[in-house]
Amino acid sequence: MPGPLVRVETVRSAQIVTIDRPEALNALNHVVILDLVAALERANRAPGSAIVLTGAGEKAFCAGADIAEMATMDPSAAAEHARLGHGLADAIAASPKVTIAAVNGYALGGGCEMALACDLRVASENAQFGLPEVGLAVIPGFGGTQRLPRIVGEPRAKQMILTGERIKADTALSWGLVNAVVPREKLLEEALRIADAISVHGPRAVALARESITRGMSMTLAEGLAFEQKAFALCFATRDQKEGMKAFLEKRKPSYEGR
Repeated sequence: MPGPLVRVETVRSAQIVTIDRPEALNALNHVVILDLVAALERANRAPGSAIVLTGAGEKAFCAGADIAEMATMDPSAAAEHARLGHGLADAIAASPKVTIAAVNGYALGGGCEMALACDLRVASENAQFGLPEVGLAVIPGFGGTQRLPRIVGEPRAKQMILTGERIKADTALSWGLVNAVVPREKLLEEALRIADAISVHGPRAVALARESITRGMSMTLAEGLAFEQKAFALCFATRDQKEGMKAFLEKRKPSYEGR
């Protein structure tokens, strides 16, 4: 079970996972990281098609790792910290549900890396993204050097990481880092709108489409196309495929069961 620093609640078609440490800008220490992994496991088992990850308060989604905790680490402790952080990011990326980051305010360091691990990102107008680790004489350690260039391209990723500079929400949108920018008060509603739009479709088809995209990004084009063909064929072994096409021909809404 997640601890008191992370909340999980069901809202419409989604599980909302909230880091509840606003007095520390929702910074990630070891306890918060472990609580988040437990929260994700709980959200994965709950009803709904999506997980919305966000932070409490108006200032920060997550301002990154807890520097006070990191300051005294030796290389061995730093390796363990990176292992925990990668475990969290991998848990987000490997969730069976679609993951949506609802970024309110600062998404810096490990917070930015959490958002990068999500399938989709929605930002409030006051959001800022950054990987400022070089300013502390370290590098991103929760997957940022690998996930960011895959999303925004190598030159822009190098600019963000090597300068440590933050980018605002409008720049993040133009770079393709986020899917939408909305007023702060409409942030969760936009994330839930996307979750609802996903939830009306066949769950197995959504999962296979997502897997085809994600796995294809690490394959050659030929390998990715071959994987897509297999995934397409697998859809025809489901009851939902029969229901979806029958409903289309009968001009009615389908009733999907995830089978």
